[in-house]
Amino acid sequence: MNDHPSKALASFAANLRFESIPEPVLMRAADLFVDWFGSALAGKGARAVETIDWFAQQMGPVTGASEVLISRRQTTPLFAAMVNAASSHFAEQDDVHNGSVFHPAAVVFPAVLAVAQSIGCSGRDLLTAVVVGYEVGIRVGEFLGRSHYKVFHTTGTAGTVAAAAAVGRLLKLTPEQMLHAFGSAGTQAAGLWEFLRDAADSKQLHTAKAAADGLMSAYLAQQGFTGAQRILEGPQGMAAGMSSDADPSKLVDRLGERWALIETSFKFHSSCRHTHPAADALLQVITEHNLDPEQIVRVTAHVHQGAIDVLGPVVNPQTVHQAKFSMGIVLGLIAQFRVAGLSEFDGYFNDARVVAFSNKVQMALDTEVDSAYPVRWIGKVTVETADGRTLSGRVDEPKGDPGNTLSRPELEQKALRLAAFGNAATPSEMQTIFEKMWHMADIHKIERFLMPPSA
Repeated sequence: MNDHPSKALASFAANLRFESIPEPVLMRAADLFVDWFGSALAGKGARAVETIDWFAQQMGPVTGASEVLISRRQTTPLFAAMVNAASSHFAEQDDVHNGSVFHPAAVVFPAVLAVAQSIGCSGRDLLTAVVVGYEVGIRVGEFLGRSHYKVFHTTGTAGTVAAAAAVGRLLKLTPEQMLHAFGSAGTQAAGLWEFLRDAADSKQLHTAKAAADGLMSAYLAQQGFTGAQRILEGPQGMAAGMSSDADPSKLVDRLGERWALIETSFKFHSSCRHTHPAADALLQVITEHNLDPEQIVRVTAHVHQGAIDVLGPVVNPQTVHQAKFSMGIVLGLIAQFRVAGLSEFDGYFNDARVVAFSNKVQMALDTEVDSAYPVRWIGKVTVETADGRTLSGRVDEPKGDPGNTLSRPELEQKALRLAAFGNAATPSEMQTIFEKMWHMADIHKIERFLMPPSA
């Protein structure tokens, strides 16, 4: 048994080399980069994101090597990471790792890209740092367990440590320095679900702070700043204050053998991931039986407890973002349009037809679904029709999961839609970006991806 898992995890993060990473992991990292980039662009124009960008402009330097994607201006790594992280978590299209219930991209890529541009590192260094961030963050999320997620937004908590690990690898921290970076990151880790009840903007703040605080922790450690040595598993560490079912063995689960990054799922629907399994299962029933919304009198979504914890508080969504956490609205969009995309949410989340359908939806805790969660997110629905039929739908792997993943052409199309939604990049610009990202390992120096507005 490892008696100091934080130290072992920090050593892995500091010592991982590009040559040790299997080719499929590197290819998946490039896929995730493309997927994240589109999500970051989709946040342009969103009030919450623009407010954080306003703050960054007021407080941060107006020059630097790190680009803010939504405005194409440049600043220091800290403020670029902050804004890009907020932006990439707005459209609810960023990736998710099932077992840790964690969105790695929204905290890892903003921090890595900002620092990579600042120090001018290679594409290989960037990819290595990304893998480190995913491997560390996912394991921290798994370690904190289901009890943690009931109250805490794991992307804000585990994400801070993930960002510290990724930036620490770019800065070539020693194992000892990396452990100090973990300590500083863990003591700042935060993010509470209460915001969902009020349709508040906190979700963007969670990722913004996680990326920025993790980045700061790595830079401080490089200069000799010390942090707690057992911030994760110590008697007054993260697990002690944030979890009742923490499992320290998860922190070092097959390090260097199991690559958690390739377990990460892409999001297909533009909503909270907890709605996706039921959305896919309902779509299956509607398609198979060619049902119109008016033919359906009741839908029961059979879900895990985590879905009830996160989606349950949203009973009357008042904003587009809050609607993405409403099982009823998501299934209403699926019933009405057979898709729950960005345009459907923006145009119809409070449409009378969608709201009426949402009132037909209920969630029910399902033993099988709950037992499989979080490793597997099974989708099950029961649909009752006006003519007296009771129909069932089931999806064992929602669209976007590793076993039902998106191809590279599908990822490109998704990124193009996201960029167009935010009016943040042209198709020709995106095609150039795709080429760079698919060949990231061949890039000698990471520079900006988008030309400045005046160019």
